[in-house]
Amino acid sequence: MAKIITVEEAASMIKDGMSVMVSGFWGVGAPDKILHQIVANGTKNLTAMSISASMPGRGSGILIDGKCVSKFIASFVGRNKEAAKQMEAGELEVEFTPQGTLAERCRAGGFGLGGILTPTSLGTELGEGKPIIEVDGKKYVLETALKADFALIKANKADKAGNLIYHKATRNTNPLMAPAGKITICQVDEIVEIGEMDPNDVMTPGVFVDYLVQS
Repeated sequence: MAKIITVEEAASMIKDGMSVMVSGFWGVGAPDKILHQIVANGTKNLTAMSISASMPGRGSGILIDGKCVSKFIASFVGRNKEAAKQMEAGELEVEFTPQGTLAERCRAGGFGLGGILTPTSLGTELGEGKPIIEVDGKKYVLETALKADFALIKANKADKAGNLIYHKATRNTNPLMAPAGKITICQVDEIVEIGEMDPNDVMTPGVFVDYLVQS
């Protein structure tokens, strides 16, 4: 059974220096209320992981705008001028990872794998210094799994057991990040009683969700 808490309670769990996964794609499917509260709390020096730096005022961009993040693992920062500004000023360390690789690293972290083998970054700057493994005559880069102290995700509907349903494209990285957090907090639009959701509609099982925040 997932515990239902307030936005303030959720954000207060995130302490300086922790690592957080932030779901969403350009802010779609991101737990914005929790992120705004983390900024309001003045939390600093976070390591954040997200597909992109989103845009100012949306998704992971909220944390970057608030200068809560010191290291950012992502695929793209170009649409967030504040992220680019902090990176160029040396205030934000950015580790670039191809989008599909980042998604797979999150999946690997959530399901107990040490990493993945991918040819995507082979022979590029992103692959420099990483182990190369040959399988059946083909070379792959070993990319380590990603895990975080907290996975901060967003769903449209949940039951009190923590089972989640996402609406269309808001699904994006949410199911991949949910298992990869030591603690997973989901901001959700609607919370219903156990038994009110069709099990066939569940996209993330409640076993991966620790806390629910009513949006």
